[in-house]
Amino acid sequence: METDLPKINMQPTTLSNFDKAIQMEWIITNGLGGYASSTVLGINTRKYHGLLVAAFNPPTDRRVLLAKLDEEIEIEGKKYSLGSNEFKGGIQLQGHQFLSGFSLTPFPTYKYDVHGIHLVKSIFMPHEKNATVVFYDVLNSNESEVSVHVLPLVNSRHFHSVTNKNELSWVLNQGASEQTMIIQPSTMVSTLLLSSSGGQYVMDEGKWISEVFFRVDSSRGESHLDDVFQPGKFNINIAPKERKKFYFLAVAGKSLSEAKSVFSSVHSKSIKIEDLYLSELNRQRGLLTRFKGEYSDVVMEEWLKWLVLATDSFIVKRLSTQMKSVVAGYHWFEDWGRDSLISLPGLTLVTGRFDDAKEILLTFKHYCQKGIIPNRFPDQVGDKPEYNTVDASLWYFNAVLQFLKYTGDFDFVKEQLWDTLRSIIEHHIQGTLYGIHMDQDGLITHGPQLTWMDAMIDNHIVTPRDGKAVEVQALWYNSLKTMQLLATRFNQREDAKKYATLSEKARENFGEKFWHTQKDYLFDVIYNNMLDTSLRPNQIIAVSLDFSMLDEEKCASVVEMVWKNLLGVYGLRTLSAGDPRYIGKYSGDWAHRNKAYHNGTVWAWLLGPFVTAFLKVKNFEEKWRDFAFQNFLQPLFREEIFRAGLGTICEIFDGDAPHESKGCISQAWSVAEPLRAYVEDVMLKRPAYEKEVFDVLRS
Repeated sequence: METDLPKINMQPTTLSNFDKAIQMEWIITNGLGGYASSTVLGINTRKYHGLLVAAFNPPTDRRVLLAKLDEEIEIEGKKYSLGSNEFKGGIQLQGHQFLSGFSLTPFPTYKYDVHGIHLVKSIFMPHEKNATVVFYDVLNSNESEVSVHVLPLVNSRHFHSVTNKNELSWVLNQGASEQTMIIQPSTMVSTLLLSSSGGQYVMDEGKWISEVFFRVDSSRGESHLDDVFQPGKFNINIAPKERKKFYFLAVAGKSLSEAKSVFSSVHSKSIKIEDLYLSELNRQRGLLTRFKGEYSDVVMEEWLKWLVLATDSFIVKRLSTQMKSVVAGYHWFEDWGRDSLISLPGLTLVTGRFDDAKEILLTFKHYCQKGIIPNRFPDQVGDKPEYNTVDASLWYFNAVLQFLKYTGDFDFVKEQLWDTLRSIIEHHIQGTLYGIHMDQDGLITHGPQLTWMDAMIDNHIVTPRDGKAVEVQALWYNSLKTMQLLATRFNQREDAKKYATLSEKARENFGEKFWHTQKDYLFDVIYNNMLDTSLRPNQIIAVSLDFSMLDEEKCASVVEMVWKNLLGVYGLRTLSAGDPRYIGKYSGDWAHRNKAYHNGTVWAWLLGPFVTAFLKVKNFEEKWRDFAFQNFLQPLFREEIFRAGLGTICEIFDGDAPHESKGCISQAWSVAEPLRAYVEDVMLKRPAYEKEVFDVLRS
């Protein structure tokens, strides 16, 4: 059926190719910013990997509490380890060699075969709970009893850091039964409660496993040696020819009482773990059913199902507002204003999650200060956001406009958002933080490192774009026209006239100042009398937005230049390969990666505005819609989803072929924008209220 859950299956031939398999990662999330993640071989290659990474201040303050559950099979006194961990000297125990299969269905499942023992291990997270459940299904085909030992590897560290055992000690408490253990570090910053439905917990003094090696972090020049603690083990005996099923439940809390509260909310006399599992499967099926209901004639191919499910992973509950927000990417990004608002249409509107869209808009409204929407919420600084952005506030207007096109809910915008929108415009006109203000020419001037190209090395800005960045002007014009539309609808005639006048002034001066007459594309930045001729993808925003300052001929020229010079299979390069500053490989330490980040690296999210702009200048003709899918979107959808971050789309790719996946394994706007462009522009499923919204201005 078209709404059945998607599957990714890997056979022993794939898993035995170590160099390829070790790069394949999976992630499942809990709607709070927490997650479980590893590789298909069960070897953690990042400090961000773990079976339970809990968000203690959702969606931030994320900590690794349960790194792994490693298994050991004991047959007639001989032990076979199914666990594998990497150290500087190589892989120890080699348990991955017993893997007979791995699948994502959509939760990760490992299958092992060891001398007549067939063990299946499946992992899932209950929604909006800092908890992970690991199911085991073990068949003993032998004539003798065997034992399964499950060994927890625990930690208590922020996911950006690693543990040095010499700086941390543990207080171990055995739970109320022999099937439960409670782990707390001496600093008492977290509590891990681990319970088994079968077997017996054998408590001993425990031991440290020192300097586990994370190969990906090492390649990135980051901290990559971690000490983990093995407090004891759980023993489960399985009789000859017996099949036994059992599970482990891991829950996290800042304190013991909080951990116990989470435990009771997911496991009690009235709540069965199996029912929670089925409930989460049904919730995910519901996401596909709702999407199919919105677009009944769209064929739900496997890649499309994965995209729809991936959208859900980024929508999280923010504790501070008790409303939804958007995690920009896994593993390490928080909720960023820019990313959230760019992603909002693809995550919530295309998928029919209009209430979630409202909550996201209200969350960022709540934190709007001096006309600026927050740039980000740092993971380790609580709820104090950073405001160093010029474009997040302007993307907010576009998100509101798209929301109206899908819902027609002008009442919500008038009652909840109108005053905030007016305040943002006024602060930009009068001047606000970081030198952001409207210049005499009606365009927006801003300070350095405020656009999305914001990488720095030792306080040095890698891509200086202070002055007037091209996409900022495009977004400003789009915002003013949106305000003109809203003021007209709300019968605010003087405001409507004001915004119309401001937008016209911006349009005229933009056309005079930003067009590169010799090369027929837009300057990237204007700073005083300096014109930045860098061929970058930012100018595509000036074409893709609903309100564009360019005429049809110039729109077509911009699209042509970007297409021929910046397309990098899975997205757009951030700089033309012919530029002497171009860097084709995103690799090495922090400094080298930051230098490449916006100087050639391919970004998948840019396919969204590019496809929209491309089809806009082609009048959305059917042959060009087919062309756009085959040449621009299909490689991303049919290849990337099945090779790196399984079932999702990563952040970036190398600028040079073969454009290897890099950065975060799962990025919100990488999923949202290509999906939006596919639905709206390729499938031509225009929002229901689009004509009604724009008729406001036409009338």
